[in-house]
Amino acid sequence: MPATPATTSATDSATHPILQVKPLGFPWATLDPFLFCVYHDDAYPRANAQMGPDTSLAGRNIGQDFERKDGWSMYHGSTVPGFPAHPHRGFETVTIVRKGLVDHSDSLGATARFGRGDVQWLTAGKGVVHSEMFPLLDAKNPNPLELFQIWLNLPAAGKMADPHFTMFWSQDIPRQVVTDDAGCTTEVAVIAGRLGDTEADPLAPPPDSWAAQADADVAIWTVRMAPGARWTLPAATGSGTQRQLYFFKGTSVSVAGQAINGHAAMTLRADAAVELANSGGDEAEFLLLQGKPIGEPVVQYGPFVMNTQAEIAQTLADYQRTQFGGWSFADDAPVHGREPARFARYPGGREEKPAEAGAGTSFKDLS
Repeated sequence: MPATPATTSATDSATHPILQVKPLGFPWATLDPFLFCVYHDDAYPRANAQMGPDTSLAGRNIGQDFERKDGWSMYHGSTVPGFPAHPHRGFETVTIVRKGLVDHSDSLGATARFGRGDVQWLTAGKGVVHSEMFPLLDAKNPNPLELFQIWLNLPAAGKMADPHFTMFWSQDIPRQVVTDDAGCTTEVAVIAGRLGDTEADPLAPPPDSWAAQADADVAIWTVRMAPGARWTLPAATGSGTQRQLYFFKGTSVSVAGQAINGHAAMTLRADAAVELANSGGDEAEFLLLQGKPIGEPVVQYGPFVMNTQAEIAQTLADYQRTQFGGWSFADDAPVHGREPARFARYPGGREEKPAEAGAGTSFKDLS
C-alpha cells in the first residue's frame, strides 16, 4: 500500500470541492447518516478439511485476531474465520462482498451464502442476532476475501422496526460503464441511489431504511478506473447532503485537480461535480458514501445504536430477556457446506438463488 497522506485541508478556497483529506484507518471514519465502514482484504491460504486456513494458527489471538499476520485475520473465528453469532439493534449493515464467500445465519431463521459481487442489506431494527463466517472452499489454491461492511444508522422512527433481510445479487446491481475521450473506462456499481439519467431503476432499499426516504439522497457506489481514465462524479441532487469518497486501491489519483498519492478518505462538497483521474499505472478504486444527515443524537454501546442512554439500557435488558428471538443453530459459527453455489433462505422458508450470469441489469456504455 502506498504511503497515506497526513490530514489536510484541501485548499484555502471555501468553494473547492475537497473539504478535507485523511488517511484511511480501521475502521474508516464516516459522516451522518453512516456510522462507520470496515474494509476487509484478506489473503487466506488454501483450505483445510474444516473450511479454515490450512496452516498453523499458532501466535494468533484466536477469538480476537485482527492482526493481519501473513496478510489475513481470523477475527472472532476459531476454526473458520469470521464473526460468530452477535446481536445488533438500531441500525443497518450493508455488506458488499467483492471476493470470496460469506455464510450468513440469523435469529430470524434466515441463512445465506453470498459473495463475488453480491450485497446483503440487513435492517437490524428492534433486534437481530446473526453470524458472518468466511468459509474457505479451495483446498488447492489461495482463498482471497475482500468486502466492505457499512453501518447505516436508522432514524428514531425506525430503530424498533421489524428486522429485514435483503439480498442484492451481483447480476442485478446496476453498473454504468463510461469511456472517456482517450478510450479509458470507468465502471460505477450503484448499490444505493441513482447515478444520472440512467436507463435502469435503482435497487430498492429495505422499507424502513433511511435510504428508502425520497429526500435522504443516500448513495453507495463503487468506482473502478482503468489506468489513465478520467470521470466526473456528478453533484448530489439533495440539499444538505454529506459526501465522502474513499480512495482504497491504486497508486495515485487526482481529485478535483489535487494529487492524492496515498489511500485516503476525502470529504467532498456534495453540491459540486468532481473530476477524478487515475494518474497511476494500475487500476484505481473508490467507494462513495453520501446521504442527508439524520441529525439525531447517537448513543452507541458496541453493537447497539440508539438515541439515548435509557434506550441502550432497555436494549441490554431486552437482549438478556429475549436474545432477539434466540439462536436455532447447532453452534455459534455455522457454515453451509462445501457447495459453492450462492443462495438465500428467508424467514418462512422462501429460497432464492442468483440469476444466471449475464441476466442482470447494466447501464449502457456512455462512450
